[in-house]
Amino acid sequence: MANSYFQFKQFRVEQAHCAMKVCTDACVLGAMAAVAGARRVLDIGTGTGLLALMAAQRNPTATIEAVELDAAAAAQAADNFAASPWAERLRAYPISLAQFAATHPAPYDHILCNPPFFRQSLRSPDAQRTTARHTANDTLTFTEISRFAADFLTEQGKLTVLLPPPEMLHFEQDAAAVGLYPTARLALHHRPGSRALRHITAFGRQPQPVSTQTLLLHDADEAVYSQEFRALLGGFYLHL
Repeated sequence: MANSYFQFKQFRVEQAHCAMKVCTDACVLGAMAAVAGARRVLDIGTGTGLLALMAAQRNPTATIEAVELDAAAAAQAADNFAASPWAERLRAYPISLAQFAATHPAPYDHILCNPPFFRQSLRSPDAQRTTARHTANDTLTFTEISRFAADFLTEQGKLTVLLPPPEMLHFEQDAAAVGLYPTARLALHHRPGSRALRHITAFGRQPQPVSTQTLLLHDADEAVYSQEFRALLGGFYLHL
């Protein structure tokens, strides 16, 4: 059974009421997204609030907002925000992205998203977990995320997304249709010689050559985190 919380060096993420718990690939996204210098950051589908909290730790001046459709998860994210050292800079909205768009928020310098991605696979009998993991017409879709970012990013703003490689291809197509293009990509591999498990891709408004890097989560000894992973997450994980 998963812990009811995940303790980081500077904050705790309570997660008992969230379908999707803290996971390694989301932590990598939170640690590497280029949020430095951003004045306004948005986390779409925040879940536990993890990405928003990591952005708050990394950027000491940014205002960070988070949207979460699931009421229980949104309430837990709000509690995690309130218990963090950055409570005054964090806010959770328990509404859909469409409802949030209708409020016409001010433009964001950076938007983060770890979206649902199982487009065709079997669905979980747990309705909350299904919503968190699957795209559907009535939940958060790639097209909706892309269109929101196109409407509410600043001119030089970035959208950074975490997805498995096949799903990232679908996302890139939807993003290109609204004028957002890949600018940088990080491929996550479990160990040397393994296939890429996830891509973390940054999107901007101008087409340009894509810079691609690789991050190994583990050395050949799967019990040991790689040196690169330790350097990236050293400011967050208790035992690094």
